Amino acid sequence: MIQTKRSDDELPWALQKWGWRFHHIGIPTSEKRSGEKYIPHLKFYTSGFEQSPFGVEWMRFEKDCPLPELVKTLPHVAFEVDDLDKELERNTFKILTKPNAPGEGVRVAMIEHNGAPVELIEFSK
Repeated sequence: MIQTKRSDDELPWALQKWGWRFHHIGIPTSEKRSGEKYIPHLKFYTSGFEQSPFGVEWMRFEKDCPLPELVKTLPHVAFEVDDLDKELERNTFKILTKPNAPGEGVRVAMIEHNGAPVELIEFSK
């Protein structure tokens, strides 16, 4: 169940009730940026996260990137979760991308809420 109203001083349910933890905000760009890392099977580049004290990550997509247009055109917020599969089952989210591994030791899935992309991340411990 997703809360429909909360006061200005209340944290979002994702943090307050579900225990999700903010990880980063991903911002699409068409600019090549220094220090880009390429994710070949998803056909996009990331940069900036390692240097950002705020968790800002830039994402540059190749023309044939298989990710949904929503992910390639709108910024997304990403949350770390303990159990990705459990979170996807527990809630009735519109799933944009099924769980996948963009790198070693990490699994992600993209969901949509109210027209906005949201990334869920699980790190193997």
